[in-house]
Amino acid sequence: MKKLPLLGGLTPQQFLRDYWHKKPLLIRQAIPGFTPLLSREALWEMTTRDDVESRLVTHFGSRWQIQHGPFAQLPAATKKRWTTLVQGVNLHHDGADQLMQQFRFIPDARLDDLMISYATDGGGVGPHFDAYDVFLLQAHGKRLWRIGANTDRTLVEGMPLKILKNFTPEQEFILEPGDMLYLPPQFAHDGIAVGECMTYSVGFRTPSFQELGEGFLHFMAESVDLPGHYADPELEATRRPAEIGSAMLAQVAAQLDKIRPSKDDVAIFLGEYLSEPKPTVFFDPPERPLSLARFIQTAGKRGVALSRKTRMMYAGRHVFINGESFVAGRADRAALVPLADLRRLDAAGVAAASPDVQETLHAWYQDGWLQLA
Repeated sequence: MKKLPLLGGLTPQQFLRDYWHKKPLLIRQAIPGFTPLLSREALWEMTTRDDVESRLVTHFGSRWQIQHGPFAQLPAATKKRWTTLVQGVNLHHDGADQLMQQFRFIPDARLDDLMISYATDGGGVGPHFDAYDVFLLQAHGKRLWRIGANTDRTLVEGMPLKILKNFTPEQEFILEPGDMLYLPPQFAHDGIAVGECMTYSVGFRTPSFQELGEGFLHFMAESVDLPGHYADPELEATRRPAEIGSAMLAQVAAQLDKIRPSKDDVAIFLGEYLSEPKPTVFFDPPERPLSLARFIQTAGKRGVALSRKTRMMYAGRHVFINGESFVAGRADRAALVPLADLRRLDAAGVAAASPDVQETLHAWYQDGWLQLA
């Protein structure tokens, strides 16, 4: 897929400076003449799979309901006011993956997935806000968007969805195929299908600091090294046997104070955390993998490309792929960094790579993490 304009004449730098995390942006014909990458039937088929995360939201009568897939059957397309949401379509469809790659002016560490929302007339998920940035690209039909900078976060009680109780829209737009709406985090919005429609949502990761903190402590638990045992040779008799003494508290506190993460610790944790595939992701190794020698020969002519399911990043001398990390020397980085940035390495790059890198590429090929281009 060729590079698309996307931002309505704005450069990525201008968009990030003036809109990102700041205010909404409506872009008419962000992708002129855009048509759906998947048919309705192909999308529905994805909701039957247990390796695809999907949800069904209905608003029949005055009752909201949400169900989680996989689904043996969805409501009829002629029935109004229902929506199915299919997460991570980019993991399962080349066209969706290529579309999401158009948004890589935002770092991979932040880019999450492409979700497709199919809705019948009147369908939606109610007025709500998200904790992350999102691009909403209309793919088929029309959708009415009502948006507003609501400061009232009160939710309707007793609902299976987080629906705002006092939503006050400030602007309304009807999006047609090719139109796109960007919304920053915490900006309230309500999308309502006008007839049958499909909307593609490109979302971004915003892990909470609590989530990161808990993950980091778990990560550090595997590398903590505090030799020795608690000792109190100067212990004196006590009249308060249930009290934890101040000397014990001070000694333990002094030992725990030695646990001080380095910048490398943080980099390794974050790289492994951000590159870890989601639980529903399964890789497809080749049925008849080539031997190392044959793989190097073939890749040296065709190049290699990362699987659309693979997450690969780097920080300094550290390289991360699918939750694993290793240190790469300067020469090896010459091959691995372009592979991470471009998600492919051409034949010349493979041929010029060190034997260690070539063996690593072969191991990733055997695991289904990359394939021959």
